[in-house]
This record gives sequence, structure tokens and C-alpha cells, in this order.
Amino acid sequence: MQIRFLGAAREVTGSCFLVETGRARFLVDCGMHQGGRESAAKNRAFPAFDPGTLDFALVTHAHLDHCGLLPVLAARAPALPVHATSATADLLPLMLLDSAHIQAREKERALRHRIPAPAPLYTAADVERATRQVRGMAYHAEFRPHPDAAVRFLDAGHILGSSIA
Repeated sequence: MQIRFLGAAREVTGSCFLVETGRARFLVDCGMHQGGRESAAKNRAFPAFDPGTLDFALVTHAHLDHCGLLPVLAARAPALPVHATSATADLLPLMLLDSAHIQAREKERALRHRIPAPAPLYTAADVERATRQVRGMAYHAEFRPHPDAAVRFLDAGHILGSSIA
């Protein structure tokens, strides 16, 4: 098994781990980097791999540093199954829509002040498409998102729906 740390290594935000078992290839979290310009550049560079090669993704909870780039991933892998606890699946649209609205407001503010600013990473429509790919799962129930991978979400006690997979 190989684990590639794509974020949250030597930093706090941007949790994203690419796991390869030899037969299954999946992502654990798809977090947004948060902070200054360097973080914005990392978010724009995501993903640093071909998302079409993923078998599935897991989201451990609905904080943006763990799920904030899910709409970007989903746009590049529109058939990718994404698994989270049922509570996380319920929270994802709220968190991601808020993020999309904040990004749109920041762009509008920059335009009003004639400051160059990149386009938002995603829109509300992108969030709606992405969250349709999310499957809510019960705590403690083992499921097989791939023939060679068994997953069980355990309560992490962090926020509503947070899990250890």
C-alpha cells in the first residue's frame, strides 16, 4: 500500500491523501488549503494527479480543509463515487455552497476595486453536481466501495458526522 500526502503534511489545511493498494486507488479527503497566496496557488493546482484513475473517494467531515475542493474533483471525475457519513453528506452542500458564495463575493469585490482576481474555484451549480455524487453511509456499517477495499466509518467526535475511516 502506498499513501501520497497531497496536503495537510507540514501544514494544517488541505487534507488530501491518495491511497493505492495495488488494485484500488482512492482519495481520503479533498480539502481546500486556507491562508494566503500560497494556499490559493495550491488550490488552483489541484489535483496533482489524474482523477479519472480514482475508484472512489472518502470525506471524513464537512470542514472546508477536508472537503473544500470536492466540487473541483467532481468536475474532473463526474462519475466518481464519494462516500461520507450521512451527517457529513447532509452538511456538505451547506458548507460548499457557502464557500462558493464567498468566492463569488470576493471576485465581485475585486472587480469593483479594479483589482485583478482569479475566477472562483467553483460555483453553486458545481456544488450541486458534486454533492449528487456523495453517498451517505451509517457509522459502523462496513461497505465495499471497491471489490478490494472495505471501509467502516467510526465516530471521530470532532463535529457532527466526523469520522475515522
